[in-house]
Amino acid sequence: MNLDDYIDIAMEKDASDVHLIAGNKPMLRIMRDLIPIEDADILTPEDMNEIYDQLIMGNLDKDEVFNTTRKLDMSYTHKDIRLRVNISLSDNVPLCTMRLIKNELPSYESLGVPDIVRRMTYQPQGLILVTGKTNSGKSTTLNALINYINENQNKKILTLENPIEYKHHSKKSLIVQKEVGKGQDSLTFSDGVKNSLREDCDILVIGEIRDKVTMEAAIEMAESGHLVIGTLHTKSCAETIDRMINFYEVRDQASIKYLLAALLKLVVSQRLLKGKDGKLVLVPEVMVVDNIVAGIIRKEKLSVSEIEDAIQSNLEKGSIGLINSLAELFVADKITLDQAKSQIEEKNIEILNRTIMQLKIKREKR
Repeated sequence: MNLDDYIDIAMEKDASDVHLIAGNKPMLRIMRDLIPIEDADILTPEDMNEIYDQLIMGNLDKDEVFNTTRKLDMSYTHKDIRLRVNISLSDNVPLCTMRLIKNELPSYESLGVPDIVRRMTYQPQGLILVTGKTNSGKSTTLNALINYINENQNKKILTLENPIEYKHHSKKSLIVQKEVGKGQDSLTFSDGVKNSLREDCDILVIGEIRDKVTMEAAIEMAESGHLVIGTLHTKSCAETIDRMINFYEVRDQASIKYLLAALLKLVVSQRLLKGKDGKLVLVPEVMVVDNIVAGIIRKEKLSVSEIEDAIQSNLEKGSIGLINSLAELFVADKITLDQAKSQIEEKNIEILNRTIMQLKIKREKR
């Protein structure tokens, strides 16, 4: 077998990822479980070096990035399937993690993302963030949003991605997608954001806000009258605010808090759980930034519990607390009570139980 054979099997079995590591059989991730390709041989270091050569296809820029940084993010195409590839080292031997990207984007509605997120894309300017841990579906949600805007609004959308996953085609909007990295369309995310100010775009999509420089450029873009949609690798809405503020030195944090309070429109933090039917279920937490949340952000000391309370008490404006999402999914028989409890702190279990009871009473009255 070779690399393309593994990808063919992954496609046939509807796997989300392929893991290629010397000393192991090729592994597929199927519905969160790791399953070996039984007919395949155990991969040797020589196999992995061959796979590396097949992936970079003699590209000197990619080879230089890998040899300099000991890692490489790139895309690979097999037949009509695109894959997001990460290559790194273990015991000085390349290993590969490949994410299969389906050609057909799921519809926005089918993902289970709350409707307030879609509605917020009509904002003329500001900052919208889609956050979550690895494998929480951030990229899928982000691209479903891009596709929704493309089909329903007349805008110029510019995306900065590393690598580009879904290939969008202009519909009602004009779409420009740029890959970030050495030898690519833009060297860095921050360079791409700064240049976008001169490209007359209406909406800028930043694949990942990783550092202060990119954060500053995104804020400048939002300040100048554009809508900026980005992702951060954080596990909750409150942690997202904390992460953005902590990009900055303590002496600069007061001013950045005021900017964020003014520019931030919405944060959606998402998790994926394996549902009772074996399919993945989206668990969203949504924070609409109103005057109350903005006031909390501006405070000298940021309080995570205050932000969580503000989300919980702002449901009529579209905010959704994590506990509410978990309770809804349990009452709808999509997840177990143990799964719901595993996602929150012990001190909040009583609130979860109370919320479940309230939802059941509401359902009985209908």
